[in-house]
Amino acid sequence: MQPLESDALPHPDESLAEYLRRLRVRLGLTQKEVALKANIHAQSLGKLERGKTHSLNHKTRQGLACALQIPPDYLDSISRGRAIQATQTLKFCPQCWRAGSAPEPLWMDLRSKHCFACGTRLQDRCISCQEPITSLKHRFCPYCGTPYRTQLQMEGE
Repeated sequence: MQPLESDALPHPDESLAEYLRRLRVRLGLTQKEVALKANIHAQSLGKLERGKTHSLNHKTRQGLACALQIPPDYLDSISRGRAIQATQTLKFCPQCWRAGSAPEPLWMDLRSKHCFACGTRLQDRCISCQEPITSLKHRFCPYCGTPYRTQLQMEGE
């Protein structure tokens, strides 16, 4: 997973089609690869990227957000023409998340504070240095090297 960087934010005058294409290219993925990860048809993604479709249903928005490694709110905002009010960090459940896996889309919702599966408070900062979590590709904080999950949490698996 790539870090959630400022270039993942939609640009002010960018269309949904341009935004999706830019993120896909940034991740080095083909339309087919993104469609598979998002669990949508490749033709649907092609229509979105060509600007033939301008709205996203919930399933498509959630799937694309997960595949493109962005909060679903980014896609919601750009498809509705609103300014982004999202944070620059990822959230994950320290109990349910497994290193190297993508965060659950529901964890990324701005309103989510607790895991929908186990009720544990979601974590968006390193427990040691308090730096925002910007990537879940690895299981350690890139700033201080502290594991995102404690040994006790890993033993509970």
